[in-house]
Amino acid sequence: MARVSDEAEIMTRTARPPDRTEVTGPRQTDVYDVWEPEPHRARGVTVVLVHGGFWREQYDRAHLAPLAEALARDGFHVASVEYPRTGMPGGGWPGTADAVRAQVEATRADPDLPHNLVLVGHSAGGHLVLWLASEDRVAGLLGVVGLGPVADLAQADRLHLGDDATRAFLAGSAEDRPDDWAAADPARHPLTAPAALVSGELDDVVPTAVVEAYAQGRPADAPLTTAVARGADHFDLIDPDHPAYLLVLAEIEELTLH
Repeated sequence: MARVSDEAEIMTRTARPPDRTEVTGPRQTDVYDVWEPEPHRARGVTVVLVHGGFWREQYDRAHLAPLAEALARDGFHVASVEYPRTGMPGGGWPGTADAVRAQVEATRADPDLPHNLVLVGHSAGGHLVLWLASEDRVAGLLGVVGLGPVADLAQADRLHLGDDATRAFLAGSAEDRPDDWAAADPARHPLTAPAALVSGELDDVVPTAVVEAYAQGRPADAPLTTAVARGADHFDLIDPDHPAYLLVLAEIEELTLH
């Protein structure tokens, strides 16, 4: 992944502050931010946002604030969760994934958030929500939406995405740590909650080939849909001012109808 200074404007765009921030544990990453919709527009659904950044320490939840604000404006309660990343205490595999699962459960237990959850993850966050949608790891999800997700770790490794970020996350290659790679890769596990994966047509950070590899390994009856946002790159998928937002919104709404 390029340096933040070289990335899309959405990575540093400001948005209105969250309505509240909840602390869920002793680590600095044990927090989530909440944006509330206007009461007359509330849909009774909480969207849990999981940010990307190839699981690396320098990328946190702040850049998803514009997306969170837009989703709240469109009637969703939004919880944007933080988690430890590679190089941080508790980060890497399996700590990162376990922490995100705990954060999702914390949002479900929040008495002021609807218990109907849709998880939306971008990039590495897409990997994490897809992992949670597998093997019944989080019960009762309406579904997950992966935006430019690192859905297939083996394919991501073959493409050397993010300067071999997958190997950094898993502290070694698939040959060195075969059990960890098998446990961490959603492509190796049955999908047990509905998932919608959205790729950007112009995405050169997590190319469409990664989602295609994941989809090719699914049985025909898997609860999976895929879509391509025309004219969108990796960061357009989280930009509420880009036309891709309407596709993202539609995928979230579709999951709430099941």
